Amino acid sequence: MYRELFDISPDAMIAVDGNSRIVRANAQAERLFGYAEAQLLGSGIDMLIPARARDKHQAHVAHYAANPRVRTMGTGQELVGLRRDGSEFPIEIALSPISTSGGRIVVAAIRDISETQRARQALARARYDKVMAQVGQLFLTSPNLDDAIARIPMLVVGALGVEAAAIVFRLPLRERLQVRTSHGLDADALASVVNLLDPNLLDGRTGAEPTNAIARDDVLLEAGFASSAVVRLPDSNAPASALLALSHEPRHFDHDALHFLHTIATTLAATLQRIRAEEQLSHAQRLEAVGQLTGGIAHDFNNLLTVVSANLQILEDDLAGQPVHLETIAIALRAVDRGAELTRKLLAFARRQQLSPRACDPSVLLEDVGSLLRRALGEAVDLHIVCPANMPRVFVDPGQLDAALVNLAINARDAMPRGGRLHISARVGAIEPGAAGEAKPGEYVVVAVRDTGFGMTPDVLARALEPFFTTKGHGKGSGLGLSMVYGFVTQSGGHLNIESRLGYGTNVELYLPVIAAQAEALGKRAAASADARGHETILVVEDDADVRRAALAILRSLGYTTLACVDADAALRTLPQHPDVALVFSDVTLGRGMNGVELAEEIRVRWPTLPILLTSGDERSAQSSEAFDLLRKPYRREELSAAIRRKLDPR
Repeated sequence: MYRELFDISPDAMIAVDGNSRIVRANAQAERLFGYAEAQLLGSGIDMLIPARARDKHQAHVAHYAANPRVRTMGTGQELVGLRRDGSEFPIEIALSPISTSGGRIVVAAIRDISETQRARQALARARYDKVMAQVGQLFLTSPNLDDAIARIPMLVVGALGVEAAAIVFRLPLRERLQVRTSHGLDADALASVVNLLDPNLLDGRTGAEPTNAIARDDVLLEAGFASSAVVRLPDSNAPASALLALSHEPRHFDHDALHFLHTIATTLAATLQRIRAEEQLSHAQRLEAVGQLTGGIAHDFNNLLTVVSANLQILEDDLAGQPVHLETIAIALRAVDRGAELTRKLLAFARRQQLSPRACDPSVLLEDVGSLLRRALGEAVDLHIVCPANMPRVFVDPGQLDAALVNLAINARDAMPRGGRLHISARVGAIEPGAAGEAKPGEYVVVAVRDTGFGMTPDVLARALEPFFTTKGHGKGSGLGLSMVYGFVTQSGGHLNIESRLGYGTNVELYLPVIAAQAEALGKRAAASADARGHETILVVEDDADVRRAALAILRSLGYTTLACVDADAALRTLPQHPDVALVFSDVTLGRGMNGVELAEEIRVRWPTLPILLTSGDERSAQSSEAFDLLRKPYRREELSAAIRRKLDPR
C-alpha cells in the first residue's frame, strides 16, 4: 500500500535515508526535476538544491533529525528547487518520518508552486492597483488635503497586510523623527518607536529606487517588528519625510510591495507639489490684484497730499512771523509726511515705488543696520549678525533694504515678548529655473532673518504678505511691514521666502540680486545744487487742477516764471510759442491722450536739449523709461527746488 500511494501521488515524492541519500523517487519526481530514477537513487539530496542554499539546508537536516515530526515547509518562506537543466523554481515541502526495517527514512512530498506564486503575485498586484486608484480618487475628491493624507497609512496597512504604517518627517535643525499620521498601532506607542529611530534613516533616500530598509533592527525587534520598509517622499522643497511600513513577519516586503510603497510615496509627493504650486499661483494672483488696487489708491492719495502739502508750505511763508500758526502748520505737515510714508509702503507692496539701486557691500549694510537694531531691540533680544568675508555685492536700494531689515527685526521682537534670539545672516545662494516665480535663475545673496518667537499658524502664514493684515493689537501695527518687504525685494528683481511654524519661530529669506559689472553706474546720483532758487520759465503739465495750482504756487514762491497746461497736446502746442521755457515739469498720469513719459519722449525728439522732470504718485508708468528723472509725490518745496536745479545746473 505504501509503495502504491508513493507512486500514484500527484506530488513529487522522494525518500531520503539518515545520510541524506535518495532511496526512492516516484515518476512525478523524475518529471519535476528532470532526472531518471536511476540517476536519483543513491545521490545526495543536495543535488536538487541550489548551491547557495545547501549550507542552510544541512543545518535544517541536523535540526530535523534531532526532532523528527510531520511538518510542512515553504509557506511564507522562500524554498527553491534545482532542475537538472540548472533552472530554479519555488517549492513547498511536506516532511513525514517513517520507520522501516532498514531504519528511519524521511519522505518529502514536493510541490511546484510556480503557478500558485504567480497567482498570488497577480492578486497582490491587483490589490495594489485598486488601492492606488483609491489614493488617486482620494486626492482628487477630498476637500481637505490633511484628511486625505491621514488615510494613506490605513490604505497601506490594508494593502500590504502589515501591522503598522506611518508618514514620518524630520524637522530642519531637529535631530529626531516625528509622526505626521499613522495607522495600525497606538499613536503613542508608534511615536515612541519612531523617536528612537536614527534620523539619518531619511538621508540619501530619494524614493527613486524602492529599498527594503531595515530601520535599526534592535529598536524594531524590541517593539516586536521583524521587518520594515522605508521609502522617502521625493520632495526637495519640504522637510525630509518618508512612508514607513512595519511588519511582525520577517522578509515581509518583496519587490512588488516595495514598488507599491514607492508609487504611493511618489503620488503623495507629486500631489503635494501640485497643490503647493497652485497655492503659490493663487497667492501671487491675489497679491497682484491687491497690488494694482493699492497702487491706484496711492496715486490718488498722493495727489491729495501734494495739494495739502503745497498749500501748507505757502501758508508757512505767509505766516512767517506768527509762531502759534507756524506750530499748527508744522503739525499738519508732519501728518502729511506720515501719510506719504503710508503710501510709500503701499507702493512698495505694489512694486511701484521708485528705487535708487546701487552697488552695495552686504557686510557693510548688515554692520550698519546691526548698530541701529542693537539700540532699537533692547537687551532682551540676543542679536547675532553673521556675514562671511568677500561676499559679492548686491544691486539694491540700501535705504529700502535697511527699512526692510528693520521691519523684519521689529516683527521678530514683537513675536518674542519675553526675549529671544534674532539671527541675521548672509550667504550665497541660487534660484533654479522656474523655482521662484518672476525671479530670474542665477546667483543671489540670501539675507536670512530668523527668530525664536511664537511662529505662525498655516492660516496666518498664508496671509502674512497681504497689506493691512496683522495679528497685532489695535494701534500696534499697520500690517504693511511684511508686504513692504515683499514688494521691495520683488521689485529689486529678487525673491522672498518665509518659513514659519507655530512654536518654532520664523525664518525670512531675502534673495537679493548680485550686481552685474555694467549695472554699477546706474546707482550713482548727482548732488543737489546749493542754489535752491531760480528765475527761469517752467512749463507745468498737470491734469488735476488743485495739484496744478499748488505746483505753480510753489514754483512762483521760488522765483520762477510759470506756464500751465492740462495735457500733453496743450504742452506741445505751447512750447513753440514760448522758446524761453527752460524746463518742462510734468505729471506721469495725464488722463486721456499721451501720458507724461510719452510727452517727455516726444519733447526729446523735437527739442533734444530741453530738460524734463517728471512727477508721480504712482511710479509704475515712469519705470517704463529710465531716461527721465522722477520726483515722488507728495514733494516738499526744497525737494522740488533741488530737483529742478539738478536739471538746469547739471554740473
